[in-house]
Amino acid sequence: MARINDNYLKLKAGYLFPEIGRRVSRFVQEHPDAKVIRLGIGDVTEPLPPAIIAAMHAAVDEMASRETFRGYGPEQGYDFLREAIAEHAFAARGVEIAADEIFVSDGSKCDTGNILDILGPENRVAITDPVYPVYVDTNVMAGRTGQATEGGRYEGIEYLPITAENGFQPDLPSTRVDLVYLCFPNNPTGAVASREVLKTWVDWAKANQALILFDAAYEAFITDPSIPHSIFEIEGARDCAIEFRSFSKDAGFTGTRCAYTVVPKTVTALTASGEAQALHPLWNRRHTTKFNGVSYIVQRGAAAAFSPEGRTQVRGLVDFYMENARLIREGLSAMGIEVHGGVNAPYVWLKTPNDLSSWDFFDRLLSEAHLVGTPGSGFGAAGEGYFRLSAFNSRANVEEAIARIKNWLG
Repeated sequence: MARINDNYLKLKAGYLFPEIGRRVSRFVQEHPDAKVIRLGIGDVTEPLPPAIIAAMHAAVDEMASRETFRGYGPEQGYDFLREAIAEHAFAARGVEIAADEIFVSDGSKCDTGNILDILGPENRVAITDPVYPVYVDTNVMAGRTGQATEGGRYEGIEYLPITAENGFQPDLPSTRVDLVYLCFPNNPTGAVASREVLKTWVDWAKANQALILFDAAYEAFITDPSIPHSIFEIEGARDCAIEFRSFSKDAGFTGTRCAYTVVPKTVTALTASGEAQALHPLWNRRHTTKFNGVSYIVQRGAAAAFSPEGRTQVRGLVDFYMENARLIREGLSAMGIEVHGGVNAPYVWLKTPNDLSSWDFFDRLLSEAHLVGTPGSGFGAAGEGYFRLSAFNSRANVEEAIARIKNWLG
């Protein structure tokens, strides 16, 4: 008889966002007249920029002609997109990343999980807490952890708390670890890492032969010019880091699906016999074996995000959502609520009032104010007592949401 992967049985309850969806669906069914405003899952609401739409329309027309039709494309991504990324996302910031070190995919969520395919199960992992749940859950699925404890943490993972007390900056691991996940601008807290902080991590990784998995999905929302957008802005990072980026939030591709992962040719890990092995060819083999590439039409749209018109329009989208974040942050602060984030990231991380638990606050906010956010405890034990609100919504909904919270709290 076939055997399952027993590691899946270790997973706690349901994945965070489907659980939110179930609770919201139940509420809507029971209260069909309620106007529910969703500031929970970080899904964008505004249309794709015109330059991107025009490029995708032109690509569709190409598919209608035998002379310009495209079938299978290169799994790693078309050169026109990889070269545009290398030029505008990296070279423009003084970072040397070759086009063939960039792998185009259908999402950084997928890549942060899939990267584990090329890394051995014996690697010890450090993960910040709170954190994007995918990092933890995919390591559980891969067998790198023990069971979950009563506190919700998994045996075998070193958790690095990020709290208001430490400025939402994780301390270096206290024990030997081989892989560490860093996400800046941070999801869910909205914190950023300075050049000095990232240099400390790069120096630590090189000294300890560790690998940094750096999620920079929200780099476009950085407003402080002193904050690095890429870990590769730090000297030595090419030898110890892999970076994940996405078009989802800045260009509005949450439903269109396009992202990319940067694997420098100089980053290595050890074989079972202790020899250094470049990760670039391993990821290339995994990528070309298990993935057939992002569609030509979508890649043409993604490349248009780097055109002069596209850059201006994408910047307009980012500015729109960041204004939403400002309204949320300042509105909550005026009510006396402790808030963090919302300055260099599209998420506002708030302390739940009246010492409510994260899920109790979620349920009351939904039932009494008809608003949806994300419970902090869903991101990890250190997120208990906090709550995430997303700036991804219309201006009218954001303004109404703040008014509802004000009326609700009295």
